[in-house]
Amino acid sequence: MKINNIKLLVGAGLTLLIFPLLAQNQKNIVDEVAWVVGDEAIFRSDIEEQYKQLRSEGASIPGDPYCFIPEQIAVEKLYLHQAKMDTIEVPESNVRSAVEQRINFFVNQLGSKEKVEEYFHKSLPVLRENLVEMMRNNAIVGQVQRNLTENVTATPNEVRKFFDSLPTDSIPYVPMQVEAQIITINPNIPRQEIEDVKARLREYADRVNRGEIDFSTLAIMYSEDGSAMQGGELGFNGRAAWVPEFANVAFNLSDPKKVSRIVETEYGYHILQLIAKRGDQVNVRHILLTPKVSSKDLTDATNRLDSIRKEIVGGAFTFEEAAGYLSQDKDTRNNRGVMTNNNEYSNLYRSSKFEMQDLPIEISRQIDKMNPGDVSEAFIMKNNSHKDVAAIVKLTDRIPGHRANLSDDYNLIKKMYENHKKELILKEWLEKKIKETYVRIEPGWQNCEFKYEGWVK
Repeated sequence: MKINNIKLLVGAGLTLLIFPLLAQNQKNIVDEVAWVVGDEAIFRSDIEEQYKQLRSEGASIPGDPYCFIPEQIAVEKLYLHQAKMDTIEVPESNVRSAVEQRINFFVNQLGSKEKVEEYFHKSLPVLRENLVEMMRNNAIVGQVQRNLTENVTATPNEVRKFFDSLPTDSIPYVPMQVEAQIITINPNIPRQEIEDVKARLREYADRVNRGEIDFSTLAIMYSEDGSAMQGGELGFNGRAAWVPEFANVAFNLSDPKKVSRIVETEYGYHILQLIAKRGDQVNVRHILLTPKVSSKDLTDATNRLDSIRKEIVGGAFTFEEAAGYLSQDKDTRNNRGVMTNNNEYSNLYRSSKFEMQDLPIEISRQIDKMNPGDVSEAFIMKNNSHKDVAAIVKLTDRIPGHRANLSDDYNLIKKMYENHKKELILKEWLEKKIKETYVRIEPGWQNCEFKYEGWVK
C-alpha cells in the first residue's frame, strides 16, 4: 500500500528502474577512478552516466549528485561483499520472472517492444541480461538487509511512544481505503481442449527423447511461461520456490536426457527436463501450455456466479458462507473471502485495506460505484495465475482519508517504528563495515556530506 508522505517505494518510478541500465555500455567519458571500495573501483564515467540519466528524467537527487551517487554504489558493494561471505544466493527463477515483469512494465509505459529497444539503445536480449544482473544484485542486497534486521520487533508501548514523539507534520496522511471480499469461479474447460494440450506436450517429449530436437528450442518456440526466452531454464531452486506439484516432479528427475511426465499445476500443464542437481537445489527446464477458455465458457461461469449472487442478496446464505464453500480463489476462500493487500512495492504492511490503485483494475471498476455492503454483479478478471475467472466482490468498508492514528492505523504506525529501528541497525552495520573495509576516495571527491560516517579516513 502506498501511503502519501512516506517515500519508501522501491522501484516504482520508471527513472529509478532504468538509469543503471542506460549507464551500462556507454564508456564515452575518459575514465578516472573516483572511489575504491575493497578491491573494486568506482569510475567517474559510471557516476557521470547515472547523473546524466537522472537529470534527463527530472529525478530528484538528495544533495550533491557527485556525493550521493558514488556513495550509493559503494554501499551496494559492501552489501554484495557480505553476501559473498554469507554465501547468499537468490533463486534464478525469481530473478528471471521479475525481469519479465519489468520488461512488460517498460513495454506498457513506452508503447511497444520496438520503442523499448529504441529508448535503451539496445536489443531486448541485451536489455534482459542487463536487467538480470541489476535485479539479482537488488535481490541479494535485500536478503542481506533482511538477515541483519530479521529479529526486529515492536511492543505496543514502544509503538505508542514512537507515535507520540512524531511531529505533527511527520504523521502520514492515509488516503481513502476500501476493504473487500471476493468469490471466484473457474470456467469449465472442455475435456478435448485439455487432451489437445497434453497431446502437444507428449509430442514434444517424444521428439526430445528421440533426439530430434533440443528441449530448450521447443521451450523458446512454444512455452507460454516467461522463462521461454531462456529455453525454459529456471535456475537452481529449492522446493519452496515452486508449487508442490511442480517441485515433486522436478526433484524426482534423475536423467538429464529424458523428459518428465506431464504435470498439472494451477498455471497449466508442464513437461520438465533436468539440467543439474546441487545439494538441496535443482535446475530444470520446462514447457508450459495452458488450455484456452472460450467466450462461451466464460459466459457460463458468469451466469453461474450471478445466480449465486442472487441467493446471497436474497438471504439464502451469506457472502462469507458462499466464499468458504463455493469460491475457487485459493488465497481467500479459507478467510471468508477477505482480500489481502500484497502490493509488492508497499514495504509498509499487508492488511485487508487497499487504496483503489492497489486493487486489480477489474475489481476497482466494480468497487468504485458500490456502497459498503453491496455485492457486485459477476465480471471477468485475471487471477494470480493469469487465468480468466468469473468473480463477484463485496465492498465491506470504505474508510475516508485521514491523518494516521493509533486507533485506526496501529499496524501502519507499528511498521513505521519497525522500519525506523531497521534503518538504525543498517546504519550502524554499514558504518562498522566502512571502518573495516579499505576505502580510498580521491581528493576531488572527498568534500561531501555523506549519509554514512567513516568513508574519509
